[in-house]
This record gives sequence, structure tokens and C-alpha cells, in this order.
Amino acid sequence: MVMQRLDDLKKAFKKIRDEYELPSFDDLNRDFEIEKLQDIERDFLIRDIRRTLIDKNLSYFKFLEMFLNPGNGPIFFMSLTNNLNNEEKKKIEQIYFKLGKFELDSINLDNKYDEAKEAEFIKKFYSEWENLKEEFGNLMGDIEEIWEREVEKDDKVYLG
Repeated sequence: MVMQRLDDLKKAFKKIRDEYELPSFDDLNRDFEIEKLQDIERDFLIRDIRRTLIDKNLSYFKFLEMFLNPGNGPIFFMSLTNNLNNEEKKKIEQIYFKLGKFELDSINLDNKYDEAKEAEFIKKFYSEWENLKEEFGNLMGDIEEIWEREVEKDDKVYLG
């Protein structure tokens, strides 16, 4: 039964993919798990796909916001934020504002449905996402290094 629903989803996706030259189902599914949409009754598949993409965008957006506004987040983030250099902070801001623009664009699309604009958003977002993944991966490497330095520093502190 599940495979049948997934096959139905892929067939419905293929129609809109062919019409609007969207990225492949497998590419979108790999990064955004659009296969989850097989469990949803839908009349507007392309809008549901866009919303699935923007859900992941929002989770990254909120994660980065914790570094830009650590006072409202867990102490864990404050510790990391205090050890970011200016270059790392700049990287966070650049990615944050790119993700924020997609949030604004998505909200605008929620306001008035237009299938062609939904498709254009998906194409633009996916194209930029490929770059953002690399930038985010590099940033996460920097953050992990900061974390390791903090752990090492804490291991050397004598509390007795």
C-alpha cells in the first residue's frame, strides 16, 4: 500500500516536473524528504512541496538565529557564540539573511496561490540550496572546532 502511494506521488510529481522543469523527485527527496507527502490528500502538490522545502529552511534559519540572538536560546549557544570570530559571525549572518529571504518569499506565496510562481520558487530555492548546503557545512565545521576547543578547555579546568 505504501509503495502504491509513493508511486502515485511520483507520477503526480512527474506531471508538474515536466511542465515546469523542476529538479528531480530523487534530488528533492534526498534533501527535503518530499516522500512524506504521500500520506497527504492533496489538490495542490506543488504548494505542498514548496512548504516541505521551506520547513527545512526554517529549521536552519532558527538554528542560525540562536547564534545571532543567543540571549533567548540555550546556554550552549551562548558559549559557542562568545567564541565565534568576526569572520564566522559574518558567515552566519550571510546565510541567515539568504534563508530569511526565502521565508519572506514563501509567506508571500502562501498569501496568494499561483502554480507557476510556486514552481519558480522551488527551482530558485533548490538551486540556491545547493550552494547553501556547502556554506552551511563549512560553517558547521567551524562551529564544531569551537566546540572541541571549549571541551578541551573545560577538561583542563580544576574544580577541586
